Amino acid sequence: MQESAFSLTQDMTSPKHNLGDVLFKYTTMIFAVIVMSLILLMGFEMYEDSKPAIMKFGWGFLTGTTWDPVREAYGALPFIFGTVVSSAIALVIALPPSIGVAIFLSELAPPWMERPLSFLIELLAGIPSIVYGLWGIFVLVPWIRTSVEPVLSGTLGFLPIFRGAPYGFGMLAAGLILAVMVLPIVASISRDVLKSVPQTQREASLGVGATRWQSIRLILNDAKSGILGATLLGLGRAMGETMAVTMVIGNRPTVSYSLFDPGYTMASVIANEFTEATSDMYISALIEIALLLFVMTIIVNMLARLLVWSVTRSKR
Repeated sequence: MQESAFSLTQDMTSPKHNLGDVLFKYTTMIFAVIVMSLILLMGFEMYEDSKPAIMKFGWGFLTGTTWDPVREAYGALPFIFGTVVSSAIALVIALPPSIGVAIFLSELAPPWMERPLSFLIELLAGIPSIVYGLWGIFVLVPWIRTSVEPVLSGTLGFLPIFRGAPYGFGMLAAGLILAVMVLPIVASISRDVLKSVPQTQREASLGVGATRWQSIRLILNDAKSGILGATLLGLGRAMGETMAVTMVIGNRPTVSYSLFDPGYTMASVIANEFTEATSDMYISALIEIALLLFVMTIIVNMLARLLVWSVTRSKR
């Protein structure tokens, strides 16, 4: 009889029947459902509001190059092109120094140096984009116009991407400012991924006679999926950046192969023209661009998170 009473008491106080644990579980579940519902609701609302443009232009909206609100002719290709090209430039410029910084902080830097440097790098990621934009207008663009573009045009002008007048404002300026904004994100996440590689692998490689560089190469090989995930997260940041890019890209809806020419991105056209939209079709076209950017950013970030998660999970 005493054993039965004891077992009953154990069952009532077990986590399965504990009221506090049950409340905590379902409360946190509600929060998670709310977040997911907000994302789905945002996507649904953007789809509903962009239906007029979707029904009128169809898939031609993605390949059209004309953006004329007066004639209500809308094509999103210049904005897709500007978003992809500026983000690609940013990754090409930012990826090597980001990985170099991550390797130094995780493998080579002494502890007294690693902590303050890591803090400063993460601090760069927290600077508002408007500050980067002002720096781009008053420092970066004049430097590109007077020093960078004339040199590139004089030495590599036989390439189509380096032809044209040195405006300063253009795709190159947007790519450079995005590279500065993406670098701390890629470097911080890559450092965490490298640190997740077990210490035993470093000791084993050094124990069999590998040099420091050979050991780092082995660690990079183990962490390559996580570094790719960090790169994709940086790409997601670059694709969605608005103010800094708007202030330096030139905001002209054209598809040009020259990096010196002005361009436009999906985020920039929404920020610039939404308040000026005077017709329902104009608003619908802008919302469809927002929907495209929304879907592209979610896909890129999901892939990045999956890659980073797969690496950190496998190393535990």
